Amino acid sequence: MQRLGLHQKLLQKLSPQQIQLMKLLQVPTAALEQRIKEELEINPALEEGSPDDLAEEEIQDEEEEFEDFDDEEQEVEERVESAEEAEADALEDAIRNDELDVSDYIDDDDVPYYKLNANNNSKDDERPESPVIVSVSYQDNMLSNLGMLALDNHHYLLAQHLIGSLDDDGYLRRDLDSVVDDLAFTQNIQTNAKQLEDVLHVIQTLDPPGIAARNLQECLMLQLVRRYQDKVNEVVAYQILKDFFEEFSKKHYEKILKSLSLDEDELKDAIQEIVSLNPRPGGGSAEDTRSTSQTIIPDFILSNIDNQLELTLNSRNDPELRISRSFQEMLQSYAKDKKKENKDAVVFIKSKIDAAKWFIDAIKQRQHTLLATMTAIMNFQQEYFLQGDERALRPMILKDIADMVSLDISTVSRVANSKYVETPYGTFLLKFFFSEGLATDSGEEASSREIKKILEDHIGSEDKKHPLPDEKLAEILNKAGYNIARRTVAKYREQMNIPVARLRKEV
Repeated sequence: MQRLGLHQKLLQKLSPQQIQLMKLLQVPTAALEQRIKEELEINPALEEGSPDDLAEEEIQDEEEEFEDFDDEEQEVEERVESAEEAEADALEDAIRNDELDVSDYIDDDDVPYYKLNANNNSKDDERPESPVIVSVSYQDNMLSNLGMLALDNHHYLLAQHLIGSLDDDGYLRRDLDSVVDDLAFTQNIQTNAKQLEDVLHVIQTLDPPGIAARNLQECLMLQLVRRYQDKVNEVVAYQILKDFFEEFSKKHYEKILKSLSLDEDELKDAIQEIVSLNPRPGGGSAEDTRSTSQTIIPDFILSNIDNQLELTLNSRNDPELRISRSFQEMLQSYAKDKKKENKDAVVFIKSKIDAAKWFIDAIKQRQHTLLATMTAIMNFQQEYFLQGDERALRPMILKDIADMVSLDISTVSRVANSKYVETPYGTFLLKFFFSEGLATDSGEEASSREIKKILEDHIGSEDKKHPLPDEKLAEILNKAGYNIARRTVAKYREQMNIPVARLRKEV
């Protein structure tokens, strides 16, 4: 049974301005320009342009208007007064006859228009534009070279499908029987696994070497076959990959030395040759394209000048935006016209001007929040930014910065997760500077970033023939005064993408 009743609830509703600010706050600099372009397209009341140019135009217009009255100051004053009184009367009549308050949307003659827009740029600011890179994938190159192979129409179609089935690394990860079924259902092409394997061997003769392999072992062996051709069976590196790949991947070098009757120098040369091979033959061009298109654009630039830190906001975060003059002039003309049929036009114009003002305010608030957050991080980690030594990083969590800037933790998180800062020591994501604390024997707290740096130094200087296990690393840190367990060492090592001691072993 349904019942009616009164209930009180405490709800928090976000205004459109707050929602817009949160969305803009988490947008990185690289995407901010696109977001502004989208807003410019959907809102004709918003426009971009240099305020300096606009100011010069207005000044020039005034000079041309009054150049014939330079010697008649009194007459100019009378004309200005009469114009102001006429405009005030027109506005008063428009407001009296229309419930819409348009006076808030019309420029005051005492305030030049060029002062009513957002601008934080100077003429000297550089605005480099990233070039658009057009690239051809390795699959496109293979398809273009496919016509040079001696294939009939049936096998050509099979080759096309196999090339299209390769992943970004250039491997064929699918089982050939699955490809047979796929060809039958999608293209009505009847074949079998033996035919596909024959065509696959033909495809593997194309560039780049090692392409269309089904696993890493086959990929590396294909590259050695291409390099040594008929003499490949005499190559030690090929023998290791063919017969002792599992031992090689697990670095059981003693078994390889004994089985192939090698000395350490021969094994070392073979390992060096295997390491020089490309494990991702299809990833070269794709990876280069991704790295080019995803160039990091820092949101902040932090400099150390004479041991003094200076923080600036990237000029791309300071767009030149303003309310369209033509929209304000249209609103003013409608306000002077007392026709009621103009009401819808006034409502439309006011809504667009409102949206433009909200967007400009959101951009300004974004700039303020970004600078406040990064300034707090800079002050908190001042010792690191002056020295550049990761061991100088202090333990810092989101709440520390949120308390300093009087913002919510979620707001600081939005800034830290998507913004970069350029420092004299490199460009870092802001969340790089956040880390947990770890107690030391002296009673102080050490940053987990500091612990990772010490681990990295010890692992980098270890004897590669006898790498340090996690237990030994934990023992070294404990002797240095850091209370850390072996499992914590293992966790930090994995976070730094450092393999276990067995896999770090070298001949």
